Amino acid sequence: MHIPDSFIPLGQAVVYWVITIPFIFMSMKWAKNELDEMKIPILAALAAGVFAIQAMNIPIGMGTSGHMVGATLVAIVFASPWAGVLVLTLVLLVQGFAFGDGGITTMGANILNMGVVSGFVGYYTYVALRKSVGTSIAAFGGAWLGLFISAIVCALQMWFAGTFPLVPGLIAMGTYHLIIGFIGEGLITAVVITSIAKSRPDLLEDSFNAGSDRYNTEVRA
Repeated sequence: MHIPDSFIPLGQAVVYWVITIPFIFMSMKWAKNELDEMKIPILAALAAGVFAIQAMNIPIGMGTSGHMVGATLVAIVFASPWAGVLVLTLVLLVQGFAFGDGGITTMGANILNMGVVSGFVGYYTYVALRKSVGTSIAAFGGAWLGLFISAIVCALQMWFAGTFPLVPGLIAMGTYHLIIGFIGEGLITAVVITSIAKSRPDLLEDSFNAGSDRYNTEVRA
């Protein structure tokens, strides 16, 4: 899902940057308000983990690859999708500028897909399911759906850019990421969140409640 520069025309890439920049700004505002000396090491460890799992690329065809994302995991741990946006922004900046993985002009689209879409869809799916199906299944479902929807959005962007044919692009991106979401993204997220819930339930619960309350307060304001 790392869209190279040549896959989206510059004019369209600018539009995705314009859409994405406010989300990046809000994630930085979240970090300023919420991160402290206790949380920063956790965020750094998750960012390193996200960087590592994204290094495992599976070729899909048409010049693209499939991989895990990690935004939902980060969002659940910190009880805020803004955390997922922040971590994915940092990871994609390093990948793009230091390792040439994904484009520079298209980085706005990549952050939008992997940070915003995956993080928000995955986190709020988790929130919606958590009370009815439990933490583990909700974490799995949120991560799986967040990855799938972000892959579909990516395919639509490249179809709109004229890079992908619509139906083959949707089938390729959707099918591969359904599988990756099941055996990778969803499973890893469920295992990590379940482990935290068992070993430090206070950490996850406190973060969930406090993060939700603060997020809702910010929205109302």
